[in-house]
Amino acid sequence: MSLAAFEAKIRDVTAAITGLPVEPALAKTLEAQFPPGSGTFEAIKALCRQGIAEGWLCQREAGGIRYGRPVKPGPDTAGYSVDVVLMDSLAGPHHSHPNGEIDMIMPETPGAAFDGKGEGWLVYGPDTAHHPTVSGGRAIVLYLLPQGAIQFTKA
Repeated sequence: MSLAAFEAKIRDVTAAITGLPVEPALAKTLEAQFPPGSGTFEAIKALCRQGIAEGWLCQREAGGIRYGRPVKPGPDTAGYSVDVVLMDSLAGPHHSHPNGEIDMIMPETPGAAFDGKGEGWLVYGPDTAHHPTVSGGRAIVLYLLPQGAIQFTKA
């Protein structure tokens, strides 16, 4: 497994949502097309686990969060960047999403949740903000950010 295989699977998702508004209702579309247990969802999850183990995902660490941006926004991913984080029962730094944020939640601990949502998809619309929080254990969260836009709140 490799970064190239990871990017190919991500393109399956971004191609399916190209042109759709990034708003909470998009989570239902993603859950219908790529639900947990589906081939694409499980392949991305396996690639995330492999990438973390091999070191090509989540190469950085701060505040107990492992993270990285393996894919920058570009035409191959319909303008989305891809960030992947590994968190264990903690809240991350407050940030806003100028263009929205699409989250793929992959619990590593049974019952772990991201912002109260278990395995699956969560979508924040444009100009929303939060402290990304994993509760109940360890989880991998993949973020699709339109144009890679994210703004961290200064302390």
